Formats: sequence, structure tokens, C-alpha cells
Amino acid sequence: MSTILKVEDINVYYGAIHAIKGVSFEVNQGEIVTLIGANGAGKSTVLNTVSGLLTSKTGSIVFDGQNLHGVAPHKVVARGLAQVPEGRRVFLQMSVEENLEMGAYTRPSSEIAPGIADVYERFPRLKERRTQVAGTLSGGEQQMLAMGRALMSKPKLLMLDEPSMGLAPILVEQIFDIIKELHKAGTTILLVEQNAQAALSVADRGYVLETGKIVTSGTGTELLASPEIKRAYLGG
Repeated sequence: MSTILKVEDINVYYGAIHAIKGVSFEVNQGEIVTLIGANGAGKSTVLNTVSGLLTSKTGSIVFDGQNLHGVAPHKVVARGLAQVPEGRRVFLQMSVEENLEMGAYTRPSSEIAPGIADVYERFPRLKERRTQVAGTLSGGEQQMLAMGRALMSKPKLLMLDEPSMGLAPILVEQIFDIIKELHKAGTTILLVEQNAQAALSVADRGYVLETGKIVTSGTGTELLASPEIKRAYLGG
């Protein structure tokens, strides 16, 4: 199994605050890997560093054989790495279809229509709402739209930042079913999630972040069974 993302010894600061401390991990082709941890552990900061929105003082981030150091975020997307940001961040004044078109800005125009057709097949709800303004969608529909928009760039790696945040339990289940389907269809996924139970249930492997450091790692099954993880994150 080839490694598509290798993060080594990244250290990220917000001013004087040392937010990420020597974090290293990897994602192999075809895997779902999850980063779990409490609120404020640094999970989103790690994703934002991988996608070029933040810069590490040390170490390296190698994606698909190329070092991403100093690469602008839009060029990172063009290389095949797409991030669905925390809080969804859809374009609220635009229609569903216009949002999807925005996701394809790195692709040739000939790929836009087939890409939208693929997204509608995966998310029939979006097809029903295609002319609707995104700001009027429910939270679950906005999450589907944010995921669909990221898929429009045909990513080699899809990074999901807190996809279940703020959603009702029934919608959380739907979103995780979609994550499983994407994985089955061959999408490699790096998932950041506070809902450790849901994340570890779908993940091949997981890393646990505490105050900016990785404190343990293992397969999803191993971490779900770990007494420490149960106590700290699963209410066990």
C-alpha cells in the first residue's frame, strides 16, 4: 500500500502559542485515517497546515511524492488534496449548483458537467435542491454540499474537518454512511472528528491528539477497544 500523505515533525505556532508539537503521521492510498481528540487539541490546525493555510516551523509534508512546503493553498488543491472545512463554509448567496461549479475551478471545463452529475448521483438531495440558494439549506444539506463541492476537484485525498459538528444524530449517521460509501468507491480520506465513536467505527487507523501532540495511534478497532480511549473519549 503506497503512502499518499506523510507528515513529519510539524510544529505550528499562533504567535507565542505552540499549538502543534512535533506531529508525525501518514495516510496510505485507499485508507480512512482519523485524528481524534478533545476540542482545542489541534486537529483542525493540523489539517490547515497540510492544506497550506498555516505554515509549520519544522519538518515536512509530502503529498503524492511532492513536498508541500511553501505551496499556495489553491495549488495544493490543484495537486489533488481537497479540504471540507469545519463549519462547512458554503457560499451562502449562491445556488447549490453554483457552489459545485466553484469546487471545480482547478479542473478543465469539460469535466464540470460530468462532475456535477456524479455528485448528484451520490447526493440525490442536492439534485432536488440544485437551484436553491445554499443559505436556505439545512445543516445536513450544507454538509453534503460542502463534501460535494470538494469532490468536484477530483481529489486524491479528501480531508474532512468535523463533518458531524452541529448535526442531529440522524444526520450524523447519514454523513458517516456517505463517508463509508466514498471510501468503498476508492476515495482516500483524512477525517478530523470530535465524535470519536463514529470516527473510529469507520477508520482503518486513528491517531489521538492531546494538546498538540499525538499521544497514541492504532487501528480503528484497537482504539475503540482501548480502556484509556473509552474513558477519555467514548464515555466508557
